[in-house]
Amino acid sequence: MQLIRGLHNLRPEHRGSAVTIGNFDGLHRGHQAVLRRLRERADALGLSTTVMTFEPTAQEYFTPQQAPARLQRLRDKLMLLREFGVDRTLCLRFDRRLAELSADEFVERILLRGLGVRYLVVGDDFRYGRDRSGDFAQLQRAGRDGGFEVADTATFCHDDERISSTRVREVLAAGDFATATRLLGRPFRICGRVAPGQQRGRTIGFHTANLRLHRRLSPLKGVFAVLVHGLGARALTGVANLGTRPTVDGRDFVLEVHLFDFDQDIYGRYLDVEFCTRLRDEQKFESFDLLRQQIGRDAAAARRYFNE
Repeated sequence: MQLIRGLHNLRPEHRGSAVTIGNFDGLHRGHQAVLRRLRERADALGLSTTVMTFEPTAQEYFTPQQAPARLQRLRDKLMLLREFGVDRTLCLRFDRRLAELSADEFVERILLRGLGVRYLVVGDDFRYGRDRSGDFAQLQRAGRDGGFEVADTATFCHDDERISSTRVREVLAAGDFATATRLLGRPFRICGRVAPGQQRGRTIGFHTANLRLHRRLSPLKGVFAVLVHGLGARALTGVANLGTRPTVDGRDFVLEVHLFDFDQDIYGRYLDVEFCTRLRDEQKFESFDLLRQQIGRDAAAARRYFNE
């Protein structure tokens, strides 16, 4: 899959594709249905496929304090888009210049002059242009005038349950990983590179792999039994703390994973951490000795979970 950052990097060979637009946060089963439809129509028309997405999201740009926690970073999203057979992703920076484009300017500059779109599929609630003034009906009219086909996607449901990124966040926050797996079509994971930490785990007998999340918010917080992928043919079991580490007055979200029966140098390695069950809330302890005791209980609980 080819990644194109910004309209200025579009080339003539990128024009004339089947396009869909959205944040695609989490790439849940609803998103996957859109991508399947895009692929099917593109194949029928003999076109390549393009996913247009934005960094930051519109919500993060306009109301950063109210924007929801992301389910995945851009890197993880791109890896999944490649797995789902997308030919290219156009990532546009959402800034003042983009936000101030009128609905007509958005169509003319981005869809027509930029992409030369032939087929466009979006959600029926898709809005675009300054002040979200453009709606699906206006987009259909623009398609008739500009010579491209416009299709919408109905809300995707599974067992009468609406699938959305918001719903995935809700079930993750509640620790309902079984439902999250059904909505996503796969277990929920967080990926990151192992970075040097403060080495405090070594002082209390629990070595940890520290993954910096590079995000202001996380859809999860607490202590979990986890499976860790990326260190061999089989996933390794462990216990993880995801949060701000209040005992050491931390501020940034960090994922700390203690792997069972494992003692290797893995700094710099990318890990996929799969969340299996929630053990407890994150909490602040009055001493490192109390923290050590609780980590021991957490590890024992996680081992029992995997042995059941």
